[in-house]
Amino acid sequence: MTALVLTRDQAGVRTLSLNSPDRLNALTAALATQLLTALQAAAQDPGVRVVVLTGEGRGFCAGQDLSEVAGPLMSGQPLDLEAHLNDHYRPVILAIREMNKPVIAAVNGVAAGAGASLALACDLRVSSESAQWVQIFSNIALIPDAGSTWFLPHLVGFGRAFELMALAEKVSAGQAHALGLCQQVYPDETFTEQTQAYAAALAARPAQALALTKQALNAAMSSRLEDALDLEAKLQQQAASSQDFREGVQAFMEKRVARWAGAPQES
Repeated sequence: MTALVLTRDQAGVRTLSLNSPDRLNALTAALATQLLTALQAAAQDPGVRVVVLTGEGRGFCAGQDLSEVAGPLMSGQPLDLEAHLNDHYRPVILAIREMNKPVIAAVNGVAAGAGASLALACDLRVSSESAQWVQIFSNIALIPDAGSTWFLPHLVGFGRAFELMALAEKVSAGQAHALGLCQQVYPDETFTEQTQAYAAALAARPAQALALTKQALNAAMSSRLEDALDLEAKLQQQAASSQDFREGVQAFMEKRVARWAGAPQES
């Protein structure tokens, strides 16, 4: 079976790279299935502290591979996109959001359609200078899917999200950073190295605290303030029961760098 997702481990960081570069890593059912398996394996591996999602070649992900649906559509056969989304995209998006580890989208080129949705589903996003983001769905008379209608307005507001979606406006890396779509923009020639360093910095942080922070933020995105306060208190008690918390306090008192459990240590 062709490996449509490549895996590389380095210092607690697992990089998952979409591997269909001749099609700008456009999504097919087979690619989505392999990506889901890779995400689940990363979630269950105690040696993985951070996951980076990127693409091989010059694109991050060009969205749905239309050749997969064009044949049935042109021949007049029924096209069940609802089932396709529920069977292939929904599990991938939920796997990213439910993983108790930070997931970084390393947008190394075009992120279009469901490819942009895939990046938006990640916890953090870094972009190469030459990357472009585009909600391209309206160009073929579809609505944004794979979570974009939820993630994008949370990041940029209703009006800007609607404008980007309605006009299928291309967004440069600099514009994406200004809008809050990505946290960092790196030069193309050093993109891989700087992304790895960014991920390694996260991998060196206390893993349980980051996992609980992600859980709290996920809940807060769609909860009342009172509910967020209740969950914060519950998760904070869980965090305070960890060895990392005791180590953090001790390191602070001793004015030294904390040694988090399982984190790669500097040589």
